[in-house]
Amino acid sequence: MPRFNALPTGLVQSYRAGGPDAFGNPPERKISDGAGNPCRHCLRNIPAGSEMLVLAHKPFDGAHPYAEVGPIFLCADECTRGGGTDLPDILTTSPDYLIKGYSADDRIVYGTGAITPTPEIQARVTAIFADPNVTYIHVRSARNNCYQARIDRDA
Repeated sequence: MPRFNALPTGLVQSYRAGGPDAFGNPPERKISDGAGNPCRHCLRNIPAGSEMLVLAHKPFDGAHPYAEVGPIFLCADECTRGGGTDLPDILTTSPDYLIKGYSADDRIVYGTGAITPTPEIQARVTAIFADPNVTYIHVRSARNNCYQARIDRDA
C-alpha cells in the first residue's frame, strides 16, 4: 500500500528555529485564517488564529531543471508528523489535486501527471505506481501547484 509522507520533523524543527528556506530566508510568521493553510508536517489544516510559518520549500536534493521551489505552510508550534496509508486531512479539502510521478533521479515521469478528483486519488496513485520508472509521487495543489505531500511505494 502506498504511503503518504510529510516533511521530516528535523527539517521542520530547523524552520521553526528560524533556519533558512530554499531561498536562504527565515520563514515568515503569520496567523492562519483556518482555510487553505495546510501544514506539510502534520498534514492537517492549521487552525484559525494559530501562528504558522510561510516559506519557500524545494522537495528535492540539489539544483536541476525539475527541482521546483514553492511556498508552503507549517504549524509554528509543535505538531505530530502525519502520514500513513490513509488519505491525509489536507488532501480532503479541495475538489482535486495535481498528482505526478518522479523517477529515482528526481525527474518527472512524463505521462503520469494529471489533475485528479479527490475521491480518485488512491486509484490514480496505484495506476502511476504501475509504471516501474516511477520511484515516488508528489501531490500538489491543482490551482497553485504548491507541494502538499510525497507518496512512496510500500516498503
